[in-house]
Amino acid sequence: MAIAVTLLSHSPDPIRSLYMAYRTCYSSLTPQQVAARIADERISRETMLAFVEERLKTGHTSPLEQVWFEFAISGVSRAFSHQFVRHRVGISFEQQSQRYVTYKGGRFPYTVPETVEKAGLAGEMERLFEEAGALYERMVAAGVPAEDARFLLPHATNTNFKVTVNLQSLLHICDLRLCTRAQWEFRKVAALMRAEVMKVEPVLGRMLQPKCGERRLGYCDEEYEAWEACPIGRVRPHKEVLFKVYESYRRGELQPLRDEDFRTIESAAEPQPDRPPG
Repeated sequence: MAIAVTLLSHSPDPIRSLYMAYRTCYSSLTPQQVAARIADERISRETMLAFVEERLKTGHTSPLEQVWFEFAISGVSRAFSHQFVRHRVGISFEQQSQRYVTYKGGRFPYTVPETVEKAGLAGEMERLFEEAGALYERMVAAGVPAEDARFLLPHATNTNFKVTVNLQSLLHICDLRLCTRAQWEFRKVAALMRAEVMKVEPVLGRMLQPKCGERRLGYCDEEYEAWEACPIGRVRPHKEVLFKVYESYRRGELQPLRDEDFRTIESAAEPQPDRPPG
């Protein structure tokens, strides 16, 4: 079963919500007065966007909790779901129950990782799932409740979610789960959530990046060896490089620009004489 992510609903006007939240903090106007100025277009959409983007640079993130997104997620494994529900702040989950949902005929949907297929072991894995399904069916037929028969089901069994998440929490999820070190299935879900947000509010969608993104930390804070192995590692500096530069600056070890350096700078700015054709 293929992974699918659908944006069901979201804050009616996320940019307006963010602007209202920020302006409440930084303006002598009441929220009602700010809302009235937005309504009669004394405050333009462009003004709101510019103000929100500047506020985001300051690290003031509590207003992000007032913008929410509602997703339907299907075709993910129970291995994924165990990771997903570890995100507990600013997100609400409803998940398909294996207690109240009984798999008819012992047939349950599952995911076979690509690495298993490449290893040529997908057939063996699927045969084991068929055997598990057959035993599951016999258990249920013998009167074993679904809540107990489910003990047999593998992590590969598919499940479904309906979630509501605020923007601050979604940013945190993407910080961690869009990183190339994240498990492939979670990385896929995070990428699909980002794609859905991009469709309705590209300004906010572009903020959803791995933590090394230019709109997030801007550098990698994973282990140095992991950064070296990362396929986009050379696009972002590692934290150790930044710390070394800072430490050199603190110790006064950074070399000052010399007179000859300035002469080089100045000569580069001077117009060069035309050369005769060679």
